[in-house]
Amino acid sequence: MPEIWFPHLGIEINHLSRVIFQIFGYDVYWYGVIIGSGILIALSLAVYEAKRTGQNPEHYVDIALFGVIFSVIGARLYYVLFSWKLYVNAPLKIFALREGGLAIYGGIIAGIITVIVYTRKKHLNFWLIADTAAPSLLLGQIIGRWGNFFNREAFGGYTDNLFAMRYLKEQVHTIAPSVLDKVVTVNGTDYIQVHPTFFYESMWNTGIFLFLLWMKKRKKFNGQIFGLYLLGYACGRVWIEGLRTDQLKIGDFAVSQILSVVLIFVALILLWYRNKTTGRA
Repeated sequence: MPEIWFPHLGIEINHLSRVIFQIFGYDVYWYGVIIGSGILIALSLAVYEAKRTGQNPEHYVDIALFGVIFSVIGARLYYVLFSWKLYVNAPLKIFALREGGLAIYGGIIAGIITVIVYTRKKHLNFWLIADTAAPSLLLGQIIGRWGNFFNREAFGGYTDNLFAMRYLKEQVHTIAPSVLDKVVTVNGTDYIQVHPTFFYESMWNTGIFLFLLWMKKRKKFNGQIFGLYLLGYACGRVWIEGLRTDQLKIGDFAVSQILSVVLIFVALILLWYRNKTTGRA
């Protein structure tokens, strides 16, 4: 029986380990390799765009170096903050990154703050830098989401739609009760059948990415591409996050959904304000 199965698409996948190889006895995971590849490809696009538009590409290399460090810290802090009950009695586990626990919104927020600080220190136009970097950031997110596929995580609840995905139950670490209630057994093998929300987000982001590339030659003011990135990404997260079963929550509400709604309004205000003040740095 396949390890991963898209029954309605006729796709069956076997022998897909989370580990790609070992170095000095330490496992190197596909997740990390994919995230790293996404960062390098995103940086390459930003550097290309900087050269094309007459900017100094070294600024984007610097931003990437600082951004990766602080984005990882931000992603971890965001996750820990909204999962504090997991760490309150074992605070040293906060530093156990190899056990997982990164939230992308925390990384995005920390990354934006990093760019703001960097551009102020270097006396650069934040909005121009943000416009140049936004498609690259989105490209990195498109690639990075596939790390969740290898990790058997970031999926949704039960579904029987066209894209329904089956994971071997024994290979998934955390399974919500609502999914366990609908385990699919085939020839004595138990599967969970779920929404591949990592795939939905990757495809949604691809659509936004292509739209941003189309908009680059049509933008009317600095900050427009960045604002559209925030708006498009947040709109996707509102509905995709609602399908997931592993949300970080405040009471009955998913934190990422709340933040996405807030970000939609922030993006709309940003676009309105920057359009109103066209021509300012």
